[in-house]
Amino acid sequence: ASRVVVASRNYADFANEATFEIKKCDLHRLEEGPSTTAVMTREEGLHYYKTMQIIRRMELKSDQLYKQKIIRGFCHLYDGQEACCVGIEAAIKPTDHVITAYRAHGFTYARGVPVREILAELTGRKGGCVKGKGGSMHMYTKNFYGGNGIVGAQVPLGAGIALACKYFGKNEVCLTLYGDGAANQGQIFETYNMAALWKLPCIFICENNRYGMGTSVERAAASTDYYKRGDFIPGLRVDGMDVLCVREAVKFAAEHCRAGKGPIVMELQTYRYHGHSMSDPGISYRTREEIQEVRSKSDPITLLKDRMVNNNLASIEELKDIDVAVRKEIEEAAQFATTDPEPPLEELGNHIYFNEPPFEVRGPNQWIRYKSVS
Repeated sequence: ASRVVVASRNYADFANEATFEIKKCDLHRLEEGPSTTAVMTREEGLHYYKTMQIIRRMELKSDQLYKQKIIRGFCHLYDGQEACCVGIEAAIKPTDHVITAYRAHGFTYARGVPVREILAELTGRKGGCVKGKGGSMHMYTKNFYGGNGIVGAQVPLGAGIALACKYFGKNEVCLTLYGDGAANQGQIFETYNMAALWKLPCIFICENNRYGMGTSVERAAASTDYYKRGDFIPGLRVDGMDVLCVREAVKFAAEHCRAGKGPIVMELQTYRYHGHSMSDPGISYRTREEIQEVRSKSDPITLLKDRMVNNNLASIEELKDIDVAVRKEIEEAAQFATTDPEPPLEELGNHIYFNEPPFEVRGPNQWIRYKSVS
């Protein structure tokens, strides 16, 4: 009998790194911008790919659990925008600070919270990252300040965090994110003014996914050049569907802030595949064809996958193995999120304030009182 020898590729067959041409950023009040080339190592590429796939699958699982009425209340999904949070996290330090709006699941994961804790928070369980008390819009971890439900209100909070960064002199920056729908809020312009006057190390980032709820940017804003909205503050407009573009732009912006030059405004041009929230089918104000065109031409995961395969940083089979492992991780996390117990009623008054003396909290029944604990 003849033997068939199958040659399998090992890690030594792959390149360690590759250099890529990336889209030039549009600039406002800047003589030079981020580099138009980016070096990505094989290890970095595999990490970005896995992280984006986890966020994508986590959001699709959230969609499923919501439709099964296991997740209740508000729920805003992030699929399509994965390159934004992954590129941002790749460019900053764990000691830097991030605050965002209610579309927060991707940032929560990128900042280090495990999938099972995110899904358990969505289902209101004890094992959630804030013990089942925050839900979709209110997730936190070290140096990550949420998930904030009031449109635009996180922007002045982010400037406050940046003020603390400057006050303590640790050379840290705060990345303050908001959407195009929040970009016309008055409090944002008040915050720009204070941040510029005080030269705060704050990167203001507008995630422009082209629709504020069901209204296109063209119908909502007289000027859609969100990166110029700071007027006297320098700005960048970035391809938010390319993880390398985002990474290089945020590196540039962080260096600008750390050099004591004050704030910078960044606009990430991105796209959400789901509706504004789970109550929005997402196709009454845009067509299915538009969504499909973005998916086919600009999907952040597909773009990264093609780059890695075409530049010998990974094989299709290796990336498929990652996909299988990710699906398994998401299913296990969902199993935990649907079987973990809900927090008991006695914990209603716990963790209202950090490090404060306990006090009495009136429960749902006004004659029942609970003692809070820190």
